[in-house]
Amino acid sequence: MSDSMIIQMSQRGVMVLPKSLREAYNLKAGESFTLLDLGGVFVLSPQRSEIDVIADRISTDLQDKGESLESILTTLREEREKYSE
Repeated sequence: MSDSMIIQMSQRGVMVLPKSLREAYNLKAGESFTLLDLGGVFVLSPQRSEIDVIADRISTDLQDKGESLESILTTLREEREKYSE
């Protein structure tokens, strides 16, 4: 594989990965990718971001403990008030 390739975006925003890449990495139609925008440099990865995995794990743990976003925000507000007095 070469280090860089030029691909074009269609009017609807669709870009096609070259067949050589799809075959080399065994990529199939319908697969999801993580796209990172690093200040205009795009990194496309055929796997979930580790941040997404961690966020899902935290969310599941909090839900299992009966916590909700509202209860967490309420606790944060209460703690802030303690330090602002």
